[in-house]
Amino acid sequence: MTAPAIAAPAIAVRGIEKSFGALPVLRGVDFEVEEGTIFALLGSNGAGKTTMVRILSTLLGADAGIATVQGIDVAADPLAVRQRISLTGQFAAVDEILTGRENLVLVAKLRHLPEPGTIADGLLARFRLTDAGGRKVGTYSGGMRRRLDIAMSLVGHPEVIYLDEPTTGLDPEARIEVWNVVEELAHTGTTVLLTTQYLDEAEHLADRIAILHEGRIIANGTLAELKRLLPATKVEYVEKQPTLEEIFLTLVGPSSTASAGEDAAA
Repeated sequence: MTAPAIAAPAIAVRGIEKSFGALPVLRGVDFEVEEGTIFALLGSNGAGKTTMVRILSTLLGADAGIATVQGIDVAADPLAVRQRISLTGQFAAVDEILTGRENLVLVAKLRHLPEPGTIADGLLARFRLTDAGGRKVGTYSGGMRRRLDIAMSLVGHPEVIYLDEPTTGLDPEARIEVWNVVEELAHTGTTVLLTTQYLDEAEHLADRIAILHEGRIIANGTLAELKRLLPATKVEYVEKQPTLEEIFLTLVGPSSTASAGEDAAA
């Protein structure tokens, strides 16, 4: 009987090193990301998360090591890698003068895709931005801008998407909106590499979590596996107080994304 083929990882990183002058930033990083999963690269500011993403995006060359995306070496064939990936940076790369729909149409035209208007309308509907699609992006709330930014990165159906600290600066409601979008991406088969410094974000979203510290991966596993690295917590029965986020969302109510954005723009 022929043994079943083992699927190659969507992303594979082996011994990646990178220094800027005399400052070492990555010191031999290793990890793999399986197809259709959410992988969180967790670390404090300056840990090297964005540098790793820039190498995987072919925007920066490594000093040593090998990184592949869909089995393609990022250094040997960067064009083929770029055709399979998309990157959403820490700040929304949207044109505030254009409408939401015009931003999406522009990206589709730059990718030389047929029927850019149809593509734009589909993404507006998918990200619950149809009602706001004809408004200038300068009137959008932070959460709406970030959702539009992610929608723009999905034009052309990339197989792998990098989200570099996508919720930085967002309020609690907007963060949850982005979390829902990220989960939807994985459910549709997209591989997501998420960098974040928020522990709750990695805990909520990721199938696997790697902790990057001082340029090295110091832990890598599922949340359950990482929890086993520490002794079990002593169980005590105490009254659970609501978190500030729970209080905020209870008081504000489950308002729709569109109405929240319109209120912010009013």
